[in-house]
Amino acid sequence: MARKTTRRTSYSRNSKPQKSIFAKAIRFIICTFFILLFFAAVYHYRDGLKYYLGFKSDKVLDEDAVDKHLSDVRNIRVLENHKGKVIGIDVSEFQGKVQWDEVEVLEEKYPVQFVFVRATAGNDRVDRQFKKNWEGAKEHKIIRGAYHYYRPNENSIEQANLFIKTVKLQKGDLPPVLDIERLPKNQPLDSLKKGLKRWLNKVEAHYQVRPIIYTGESYYDDFLKEEFGQYLFWIANYNFYREKIEDDWLFWQFTEKASLPGIKHRVDVNIYNGDLQQLQFITVE
Repeated sequence: MARKTTRRTSYSRNSKPQKSIFAKAIRFIICTFFILLFFAAVYHYRDGLKYYLGFKSDKVLDEDAVDKHLSDVRNIRVLENHKGKVIGIDVSEFQGKVQWDEVEVLEEKYPVQFVFVRATAGNDRVDRQFKKNWEGAKEHKIIRGAYHYYRPNENSIEQANLFIKTVKLQKGDLPPVLDIERLPKNQPLDSLKKGLKRWLNKVEAHYQVRPIIYTGESYYDDFLKEEFGQYLFWIANYNFYREKIEDDWLFWQFTEKASLPGIKHRVDVNIYNGDLQQLQFITVE
């Protein structure tokens, strides 16, 4: 039986696969792009970074504090972009017990001049900190407003009645707010809109002032902007690229991660699209 012989194929060193020059060029371009993007972002937010890293203040930050504040670098830029407009916050039981005597200035520079307080949720839930927050804001001369968290799958009139029963507006308070963030699970969109209108009409008839609607920017654009155009809107948008309030927004909630003396947990910060005199003009008479 003849023995099979295996032929070995020899390769020269010059025949080894070479990386494509084109592929190298692409990688170089991509790496360069991201490096430039990084430095552009650092330059764009340089004021906030300097502030939080201590270059513009005498305070010394430990590692935890630096990590905590770096997420708020954008906040500084947004606040700087809105000098002359009124800054406020919104609170609920999720912020715990607020020490209202310490709630005065945000970032050691921006006075807190209004607050929205969660009052109710759905048809059966009163915020556990509502009474203390409502009274605390009044006592410390912060313009206050109350909001209701709307549950799409619960009766709208029952929700309105709970809010009316809980919130006693006084002269100088902001109009009531309807907070709508979710879509219904077991009903069409038209039914949701009818329910929202029933809540709004019931509350307006009681307080004799038109409510404000709070929602996210996408929800506003997709479902509410056209059909609820007669209402004023408080819009939430935390996106990094957005740094200025839109002309048709009454309030803009631009962050949910701010730190403020007197509040243990992170808090939402809002900008009113006007000055203090204009804010006082829309309060209850």
